[in-house]
Amino acid sequence: MSLENDPCHNHLLAALSEEERKRVFPDLELIEMPLGDTLYSPDHLIKHVYFPTTAIVSLLHVMESGASAEIAVVGKEGIVGISLFMGGETTSSWAVVQSAGYAYRLSGQRLKNEFFRAETLQRLLLRYTQALMTQMAQTAVCNRHHTVDQQLCRWLLLSLDRLPSNELTMTQELIANMLGVRREGVTEAAGHLQRDGLIRYVRGKITVLDRKGLEQRVCECYRVVKKETDRLMGGHPTL
Repeated sequence: MSLENDPCHNHLLAALSEEERKRVFPDLELIEMPLGDTLYSPDHLIKHVYFPTTAIVSLLHVMESGASAEIAVVGKEGIVGISLFMGGETTSSWAVVQSAGYAYRLSGQRLKNEFFRAETLQRLLLRYTQALMTQMAQTAVCNRHHTVDQQLCRWLLLSLDRLPSNELTMTQELIANMLGVRREGVTEAAGHLQRDGLIRYVRGKITVLDRKGLEQRVCECYRVVKKETDRLMGGHPTL
């Protein structure tokens, strides 16, 4: 079975008990997620949640001026749409596909029914929410205190952790929107990483050539987020 067709490629779904899988898996719908697709926007009722398998989704805040900044990324380790089981039903952020791929969609009501059974899924979702909150908080600190080079390294490593390959399709303009910086800053930072042999950037495709080099260059924010995610989620799709 290919990665996108296997619900267990999503770590939350993989960690469900056999009984929960029998209840939930028949209601999952495999959907393609094109680059730039909007899953939800501010103040709109969230009707579905998404469990990515090969896609990556960015959670973004957009200002009245049109300026934007990414607050978190969600991939195969998580779920998009935590507002549904947290009781909010809507959110002030956007969820936009950052890297094209696939995800499994589940109706919001179906998720809530399963969540309130207070079984494995509830514990998983609450732990994942704490990990996501850590990522959001650390992203805010990183954007305030670290260089664009360091922010780009963090963003690349977080993306790599959620992708099946070392290639990303992403323009510098989109990266600038994600990081909330000027495009010129991303161009300069990408140039530094390419000059040092860490990445290759050609026509909207970024290939990571030296992951260890990125890990040596990145600020502590990446390690803080990864350590907390591994602690809460076990670093493996089981509890």
